[in-house]
Amino acid sequence: MSRIITRFAPSPNGWLHAGHAFSALFAHDFAQRQGGTFLLRIEDIDFTRARPEYVQGIFDDLRWLGLHWPQPVRFQQPHVATYCRALRELQRLGVLYPCHCTRRRLRQKTDAPGWPHDPDGAPVYPGLCRTDAVAKDDAPCARLGEWPLREPLPPAWRLNMHKALVLAERRLGRSLSWHEEGTGPAGEQGTVHANAERWGDVILGRRDIGASYHVAVVIDDALQGITHVTRGQDLFHATAIHRLLQVLLELPEPIYVHHRLITDEEGRKLSKSAGDTALRHLRANGMTPEHLRQLLGASPPS
Repeated sequence: MSRIITRFAPSPNGWLHAGHAFSALFAHDFAQRQGGTFLLRIEDIDFTRARPEYVQGIFDDLRWLGLHWPQPVRFQQPHVATYCRALRELQRLGVLYPCHCTRRRLRQKTDAPGWPHDPDGAPVYPGLCRTDAVAKDDAPCARLGEWPLREPLPPAWRLNMHKALVLAERRLGRSLSWHEEGTGPAGEQGTVHANAERWGDVILGRRDIGASYHVAVVIDDALQGITHVTRGQDLFHATAIHRLLQVLLELPEPIYVHHRLITDEEGRKLSKSAGDTALRHLRANGMTPEHLRQLLGASPPS
């Protein structure tokens, strides 16, 4: 078996909290128990929200937890051109199309009672811009670097989910799936059917930053040789999109290991935006890494 490589990949758009600590410890300990390698990656592709102080905070918090990782750390912003090449390959395959829909136009269509929603709770795209006709000059990331954006706004780029699934399943010779060594929200394990169609025509090329998280994460995992993607169950359903992109872009298939989420007293997932207690505040108030491990139920590697 190949050497185990895991990663912890936070976004520097806020301070890390206890949920991040559990995820980082989980990935680190999973690799260490099997003589593998734990990598840190900074997912800063969304430059509109990333901040240097949050990057430094990630380093400080993880070192306080006692974690170590090889250098250099991979950042996403220097590799935007790589992600854009992937988008153009999807366009070449005929599974990507430009979308000029505004939020207002989408709301007018999807506010109807009974409109379907994706696993994250957002309305499924109604296909208003889906077409086989793409202008010759249209290309993902064509206006990348123009900030602030000015009229006319560049299009977003959506995956034609139906076409993508047909192509992927033709390549595989079977339906899309992944191997789960962790546990999904409903106890899913082993071979999991990837219900990518539940997401509809997802945005893969954003107007403001170019490639979306979905594209960047599968490219990074492949380039870094990640063998086991360990992460929280909140990303379990997104794995269907990631497996689809891996097949379309002919990337290696990692094993997925989803873990439980850390919640508050009301069962709510911890969140940066909700202002949950940050690790830096816990540390300043006398919390020790050992005590935090005990509170989280994160046992040190044997």
